[in-house]
Amino acid sequence: MKAVLGVQVGHDAAAALVIDGRVVADVAEERFTRVKNDSSFPLHAIRFCLEFAGMKSTDLDAIALPSRYLNAEVPVFIDIPKDKLPAEDRTLASRVKQSVLSYVVTQRGSATKLPLYQRPMVLGPKCLVELVDHHKSHAASAYYTSGLNEERTLIVTMDGIGDGVAVAIWKGENNRLELLKSWGAESSLGWFYSNCTEALGWRHGSDEWKTMGLAPYGKVKPGALDGFHPVFERGELKSGHKYTGGGAWLDHSAYHYHFDDSLPLEGVANRLGREDFSAETQRVFEVQSHELILPWLERVGTRHFCAAGGAFLNVKANQNLWTTAKLDTQWVYPNPGDAGLAVGAALSVYFSHNPAAKHEQLRDLYLGPAYTDDAIRRILDERGIAYEHVADPAQAAAADLAQNRILGWFQGRMESGPRALGNRSILMSPVKAENKDIINRCVKYREAFRPFCPSMLSERAADYLESSREERFMITSFAVRPQRRAGIPAVVHVDGTARPQTVRKDINPRYHDLIRHFGEKTGEYAILNTSFNVKGEPIVCNPREALKCFYDTGLDVLYLGSYRLQKARRPQV
Repeated sequence: MKAVLGVQVGHDAAAALVIDGRVVADVAEERFTRVKNDSSFPLHAIRFCLEFAGMKSTDLDAIALPSRYLNAEVPVFIDIPKDKLPAEDRTLASRVKQSVLSYVVTQRGSATKLPLYQRPMVLGPKCLVELVDHHKSHAASAYYTSGLNEERTLIVTMDGIGDGVAVAIWKGENNRLELLKSWGAESSLGWFYSNCTEALGWRHGSDEWKTMGLAPYGKVKPGALDGFHPVFERGELKSGHKYTGGGAWLDHSAYHYHFDDSLPLEGVANRLGREDFSAETQRVFEVQSHELILPWLERVGTRHFCAAGGAFLNVKANQNLWTTAKLDTQWVYPNPGDAGLAVGAALSVYFSHNPAAKHEQLRDLYLGPAYTDDAIRRILDERGIAYEHVADPAQAAAADLAQNRILGWFQGRMESGPRALGNRSILMSPVKAENKDIINRCVKYREAFRPFCPSMLSERAADYLESSREERFMITSFAVRPQRRAGIPAVVHVDGTARPQTVRKDINPRYHDLIRHFGEKTGEYAILNTSFNVKGEPIVCNPREALKCFYDTGLDVLYLGSYRLQKARRPQV
């Protein structure tokens, strides 16, 4: 077993390629289709993964699918011989329901059928097709990228729900995963948080970070949300919550989810005020997460912790867990939502067939497409766009930032996951507090309360952060040292925290040089970094999308590889 392709079908569709236990390519379908949270079959993502590795589909040793059930579209887009169809782990009731749904779809004539020009992907005669449980895929994405091999490790997976499970507890040891306990829908803290997000008028399953960002502006109201969430105590589910009226609206290949709780929660939000409601939502989530996780650290007898699942995108809850001082290792897989399932399923299959193999900690998420300077120059020349070639883009960009210009920064391989990490980024100086408002208003076109994150030199992080550690992926927030807050106000949230990316020269040398040059000019070795997109759109993938974003926003300067573009005049900010 050498090459495994992971394929996530459904919400946040994605594909990832694992070769010899290492993730070599990983990308969500949304980056190619430009539909946020795209649930289409990930044809473009699969094509990229194979082309990047110089492989054909017939070269694959296995296809890994992160579900106990075979999605009906998989055998449409992948030509799986009947003797290779994986056995589904379905209950009798689930089998009956699936049969009825299949019959209805067939009778309506709406089953997916491919035209001649879209042939199904052909597999080699020895290629396996394996189903991997949803939460096991999450657990594998965290554990098999952590670098913890022999150490006894607690792994917690938590999301809305997947394969009938909302929360699962795992032990990792000697490079093997063992399920210790799991709970179903009644335990879903993820659904609780999402219902509160919908009650605020934002999208369930997509906009929860808005609730998290608004929370520090309010005051907690203990008891105000009693009856709307499950309750954990000493590591066990003390009382579950019955979620009713669940449904979804498929909007241009992306799902909007809804539960009945959102309506009465909207009334609570109106009564408390949006800020206090968000603060209480965050408090409940953090308290319940601690009641779940901390006792299991003691039971398993470890100080090593890994996590995945969309609930662990809550960077403030991750921070509060870290500052309990009960962890020596905290590793949250940096693409923890459903788009990360493709990686997890592929790693699970690889290590199940190679039990003696060891894994290494994931170094970076630069796992998407890249474009050479020659390719970028052709695109610019074909469009008659004026540009200049710069010998040292990092030094030139640092000079622009020191003059308080807003930059588009497009370099190297695109990041996988939800965060821009210095290859598809919008950058600005953090030294002026008003820069946060300028970018929100003139570039991102989003709510004024939304915070921005700093990218800082790894070797300087302790100067800025309390209880700091290496944090390359913006997955945990930290308190900013009081004496440093005034120097970088545009990236310090109202509660005195920041969600940093620590940048290492050996991982991203050009981006490291940019921050270093900026620090030499200003005395601050940190810059404001946000994703290269506008509100509601995926991060840009290719140079054409970067150009569109540049000319449709208040960006001043665009760096495409070694080429610099500047507008004739600055926007009126």
